[in-house]
Parts: sequence; C-alpha cells; structure tokens
Amino acid sequence: MSTRPVLATHDERIDPETMQQNVPQSVPQATERSGTFSELFDAICQNIQLAVRGKDEVIRLMVLCLIADGHLLIEDAPGVGKTSLAKALAASVEGTLGRIQFTPDLLPGDVTGMSVWNRSTGDFDFRPGPVFNNIVLGDEINRASPKTQSALLESMAERQVTIDGSTHALSSPFMVIATQNPIEHEGTYVLPEAQLDRFLMRVSVGYPDRDAEIDILTTLEDGDATASLRPVVAGDNIRAMSKAVSSVHVAPSLRSYMVDLAAATRNHPSLSLGMSPRAVLALQRVTRTAAAANRRDHVIPDDLKAMAQPTLAHRLMVTPEAQLQGVSAGQILGEIIASLPIPTGPGLVS
Repeated sequence: MSTRPVLATHDERIDPETMQQNVPQSVPQATERSGTFSELFDAICQNIQLAVRGKDEVIRLMVLCLIADGHLLIEDAPGVGKTSLAKALAASVEGTLGRIQFTPDLLPGDVTGMSVWNRSTGDFDFRPGPVFNNIVLGDEINRASPKTQSALLESMAERQVTIDGSTHALSSPFMVIATQNPIEHEGTYVLPEAQLDRFLMRVSVGYPDRDAEIDILTTLEDGDATASLRPVVAGDNIRAMSKAVSSVHVAPSLRSYMVDLAAATRNHPSLSLGMSPRAVLALQRVTRTAAAANRRDHVIPDDLKAMAQPTLAHRLMVTPEAQLQGVSAGQILGEIIASLPIPTGPGLVS
C-alpha cells in the first residue's frame, strides 16, 4: 500500500503550493489556513448551511458533485430551496454565477452565446452566453424545448462550446446545476436519456423538518440569505481537490462489484435501460470523492451504497409494465444492491 499515491489526510496537505499560495485575498484568511481536503470540503458545506437550513445531506451531495467535476439535477416541488442551494454554492466558491431561466421560447444561442455582426470592424464578434461561468444555474430546465436543452450537452460533457465552427473552452471549475419541477407537466419537455446521463447526480430537496422550518421563519425572512455569503474557497482549491481525488484507492474487488452492478441493471427484466459505462465511471469518481471527504485514502463498500441512488437511479429506465405497477428505478436499484454480495477483505473497512 505504501507504493501507491496516498491522498492527503487530515494531518497532511494535498498540495500546499496550490492550496495556499493561489488563494485570492478576497477569500477569508481562515480558509487560507485550511489546506486539507476535508477541511476545505467542510468549510464549503458549513458556509452553504448559513443560508440553506435543514438540508445538510443535500448540501453535502452538491459539494461532492462539484469536486467530482460533475453536474447536478435538483428535482422537487416549488419553494423548497432549489435555487437557493445553487446560489449559495456559487457564493461559497470564488468564481462567477450564470443563470438561465428556461422558457419554451429560449433559443440555443441564449444558452451558449452567439456571433454578432460588428459594423465598425466589419466582422463577427462572439458574445459568450451564460455557460461561460463557473457555476451555471439552469432554472426549470424542462420548460425549454429539446433543441435548447441539447445546447447544454457539449458544454456539460466536453467543457467547451462550438459555434460557427469555432470552439471556445469553458472556465474551470465548471458545474451546471439544473432544477425542474416534477409535479407540473403542462408546458414542459421531459429530459431525454442522453441529457440525464450527463448529470452526475440527481437529488430531491424535500420539505424541511419542523425545527428547521421554525429556524427559517426566525432567521431567513428578510431578503436573500445567500446575498451575505462570502467565498470560503478559490477555484484553484476546487481544481486541486478534484485532481487529488484520482489518488484515492479503489480495490479490484470493488471495481468488480461496480461492473457486476452495471450488468445486473442491464439484464433486469423491469429495466429497459441499464447503467452505461459512463455511469460506472461516474460511480467510481463520486465514491472516491466521498471517501476523501471522509478523511480516507481508499473507498469502502459503504461509499458505494451511499452514492448509488443519487448517482445511478436517474440513469435507469423502467419498462412500461413496471411503471404501471408503480415500480420506480430507485426501488429496483435498491433491490439489485441488496441482492449482490458486498466485497469484503483487507483495505475495505474504514
């Protein structure tokens, strides 16, 4: 075990030069002293919790998604804090926020940008769209037409945009946080499978519990709670953390388990679409990130079980017959995970 790369523990720094020297002065000095992976991760979560109360697990998943270089789909009823979550994350990370309010008449150029004729120069000038930001909030994404939804595909998958034959690289870090309301169907367009597969995770915010809602009434009534948030990490911190995730060890038995899980979803009679190879890679990436956030340099089976539902359920398609019986992809995934033997052995415990 000593021969492989080891992620910095809570007593070691991932990359002192990157994690400290590149922190902008606008980031609080307290953060400059927090150089370990887990300290920076906790700092982001705690900052978001100042504005979004009672949703600690959803916040944790969102931050994991950012560090894992993924995109997040938040699906829930109106008024539960979907937009506030995205705004709080953008406010906690030194960077820029772009917002797209999806409507039926929104055009692809409104998302990616477009070339505009400049009469004074006699040439076309490129005007970047909202995707040229670090955090992009796509509000009510299912209200836009499929053509406009697909405008996000290249940017989400390849971190670039091609317009009029020219390719423009996007900034780093780059994360799309899309929201949709699953209850209201009139005037909406279902996200296609190819688009869903681009999202690393799908989460549901849910209603706050009683104590959290009383706290909201007491402290968050006046104004936008995210407006007072200040960045606690810089973009260089996020890039360094994302790079460090690759050094988290995944045992061969756990890789075999993930492949067996994928095969089980592809062969399940109630699923018409199982896990893609991209889904398997996504699961490995997010479990590595979760292990690092928990101060470990190796993945354990509990990481896989905890990350399976938010990472995989939205990528599976249930057959029409199973839908009529009220069976969901999450239920089937839970049954498959329960039926597969969990790997055991040295290095698979925390």
